[in-house]
Amino acid sequence: MKIVFFGTPYYVLPILKEIHKKFVTGPGRSPIAAVVTQPPRPVGRKKVVMYSPIDKWAHEHGVPIYYSASELLESPPDATLGILASYGEIIKKEVINLFPQGILVVHPSLLPKYRGASPVPAAIADGNELTGVSIIKMDEKMDHGPVITQFKEAIAIGDTAGVLRDRLFEKSADVLVEMLTPYTQGKIKLKPQDEKAATFTKIMKKEDGYIEIDKSSPEYAERFIRAMDPWPGAWTYVCLTISGKQIKKRLKLLKSHIEEDKLVLDEVQLEGKESVTWKQFKEGYNEMKFC
Repeated sequence: MKIVFFGTPYYVLPILKEIHKKFVTGPGRSPIAAVVTQPPRPVGRKKVVMYSPIDKWAHEHGVPIYYSASELLESPPDATLGILASYGEIIKKEVINLFPQGILVVHPSLLPKYRGASPVPAAIADGNELTGVSIIKMDEKMDHGPVITQFKEAIAIGDTAGVLRDRLFEKSADVLVEMLTPYTQGKIKLKPQDEKAATFTKIMKKEDGYIEIDKSSPEYAERFIRAMDPWPGAWTYVCLTISGKQIKKRLKLLKSHIEEDKLVLDEVQLEGKESVTWKQFKEGYNEMKFC
């Protein structure tokens, strides 16, 4: 079995590692023929060039690295199957056609619900008790292809989007490697998605973390704060009286909980300041108000 793995962030590493572990046949004989990952980029004030976790793994294992899916068209690797998990680029039809057994997509929702870039935050913000992972065969439309397998996962009280996302991809690694052999042998019947039940999510920007905290129900606000963690982070505006002047600033809402049907903020961070407890913040700005 020869596979090209498409992925970038740390939380899809369990999938890559499990495929390698399950199907490696000896030293230097990994089932991973190549990886496709986002290119290294300068990060932070010092502009330190950072390589993706998938890039680092491939370098350590002597696996060829591509920085764009289109590069595969120029020099196709010897592989029959692609597997994609949080890669970060739309895959062209010509690239899909390179793989006789297709490209499988690991998507953290129960498709057709929550297609798109932010299914985990959406599931938490909507108050769902269950979510899951779908493994589908890619076609030309986003998260549209037929379903190979799915599994469900309970959304725990207190789950942030980051915690839940990491757990979903961790569990999907075992599910994926168990179905790869029967899939490549043609023993799994693929199930078309119900288009009428499809819902969609978007790429989240910083502005999407804004919430009118004083106009939202306690239950929704608490879920929203967890759904926006780690990105883009929940925030609101506060008006502060400083040296006799009214100043409007952003306030990050880091942690909260529900107590006696009311929202209790636990940790916040005023723009340009360190994070503090809500009690500390109120003591420092006792005339603050949401605005």
